[in-house]
Amino acid sequence: MLECRQCAKLPQEAILIRQEVFVEEQGFEVEFDEVDSIARHIVLFEDGIPIGTCRVYWNEIKASYVLGRVAVRKNFRGRAFGRRLLQEAEHLVHSLQGTTLCLAAQVRVKAFYEKQGYSAAGAEFLDEECPHVS
Repeated sequence: MLECRQCAKLPQEAILIRQEVFVEEQGFEVEFDEVDSIARHIVLFEDGIPIGTCRVYWNEIKASYVLGRVAVRKNFRGRAFGRRLLQEAEHLVHSLQGTTLCLAAQVRVKAFYEKQGYSAAGAEFLDEECPHVS
């Protein structure tokens, strides 16, 4: 059974998933930041096990909601859980009367976001030596 939870504060389950995916698996060093304190966090559970997470926050400079830190644990990939997280984030933005949602995606997963209807904009850039695109 799938369940999604939204949290105003960074929940322990999201910390666990992001530590596992971004720090241990992908080698990022600066995973947790000040945005965590202003973001809404979404955690996806399957049968009570935390399997994926993302965060959404308002960015005044971009005049848009921003999606970030989308992560699905390795053993749960390939089962459309990433798409489910995006749908939950989009639903959250819609409920907040938002009309735009942008993100900075790792280039290696750009095709995933394009399948969900997102389009790349601008040049690639590095975030901790990892190529990203808006």
